[in-house]
Amino acid sequence: MKISELRDKSLEELTQLLDEKQLDAFRIRMAKATGQLGNTHEVRGNRRTIAQLQTLINEKQRGDS
Repeated sequence: MKISELRDKSLEELTQLLDEKQLDAFRIRMAKATGQLGNTHEVRGNRRTIAQLQTLINEKQRGDS
């Protein structure tokens, strides 16, 4: 998802999306640990998305943009 699309979402939507991505991250980690993860690039992409969401949530809470 593009960062410009995320900026248009409300704080509640971002928080809900963050929860979903963190659950996905858990599932990906478990798949990697058991050797069932085929696409290892998913780990990095998911971490990046989580970081972007956390940054946007912090910006909205501070009232930056």
